Amino acid sequence: MGTMILKERLASCVNLWPIQSIYQGEKEGELKSELEAALLIKTMESRIAEIEDVISKNHTYSVPYIGAIDIRRFNRPYREWMTTVIKE
Repeated sequence: MGTMILKERLASCVNLWPIQSIYQGEKEGELKSELEAALLIKTMESRIAEIEDVISKNHTYSVPYIGAIDIRRFNRPYREWMTTVIKE
């Protein structure tokens, strides 16, 4: 998924972490546990909808969790570099 997002130039970097997730199953009281990957996708606000589309269309889950964190400030050199690698 991360490679796909980068190849489409929707982000400057994708960090991946393997994580163990426990979640509600389909049956009442059922809990499930799975090994998943968490992605931190470094991008711009203008690309979030496109990234959501890529994830939704290609994820193995019918309803993957996709959330965004509003970063108010980060270093200017990185921001400037991002504008050169993310498509307009």
